[in-house]
Amino acid sequence: MNLQEYFPVLLFIIVATLIGAALLSVGRLIGPHRPDEQKLSPYECGFEAFGDSRMKYDVRYYLVAILFILFDLEIAFLFPWAIASGPLGLVGFWTVIIFLAVLTVGFIYEWKRGALDWE
Repeated sequence: MNLQEYFPVLLFIIVATLIGAALLSVGRLIGPHRPDEQKLSPYECGFEAFGDSRMKYDVRYYLVAILFILFDLEIAFLFPWAIASGPLGLVGFWTVIIFLAVLTVGFIYEWKRGALDWE
């Protein structure tokens, strides 16, 4: 393998970096820059910020986020199976059925434990 084969990739990275830097620089130089008190104030859902930014959050926020990522990634595993479902035959079909069963059992378990309930 020759390093000259990678030259187009290197050229693409250099050109993309230069174009990005040029666009950011031109926008910074030409664009208006008139900060005022309201623009520089912290914004939190349309009203003034309250409390310390390092306050403790309820664990349920993290749990729901982790569950979302978990189920989102597991669903992403279904796309390659759907594309290759023909050549896999019955073995592939039953493998995915077991996969979906485990996913469903996990979801029902989390639901019954109250992880998805907001009070």
